[in-house]
Amino acid sequence: PRRLADEIEYTPPVLYQHFPGGRDEIVTAVALLGFAEFVASVSGGTETEGGVGGLIDAYLAFAQRNPATYEAMFAMPIAARFAHDETPEIMRRAFSIFVEALGGGDALGEDVGVQVRAELLWSALHGVCELRRCGRLDPSMESARRAELVAVFEGRSLTE
Repeated sequence: PRRLADEIEYTPPVLYQHFPGGRDEIVTAVALLGFAEFVASVSGGTETEGGVGGLIDAYLAFAQRNPATYEAMFAMPIAARFAHDETPEIMRRAFSIFVEALGGGDALGEDVGVQVRAELLWSALHGVCELRRCGRLDPSMESARRAELVAVFEGRSLTE
């Protein structure tokens, strides 16, 4: 909250007046806005490639451009639940982008196999983001890593 207050040029007490639920409410609000921004960035067609490759590019770019928001979305506790009947619509929409990229249409819950593959793609990308952020991945292998992820999630592997 202090970084957010500094960023928007409010003092922390003023920020807390707008969020009576305190820090948890602030982090949840930032996370939900982050999901909306992610959906807009992917849906905006800013990537040169669609499908799995375009989603990979968009996801990695979003995480790199928005590290604090990404952390609120995926690393900090929030009041919104994932994969639940009460999951907010914007979070469902963000996940449906993964399902759609894997050829599952836009209807969540229809094909369990596509749902699981979407979770695995999301998990793989999250792992790449976190390992990159911590300097644990070789930057010179970025292109090969991306190509292999595309190949694996399109049903083929470059290393086979």
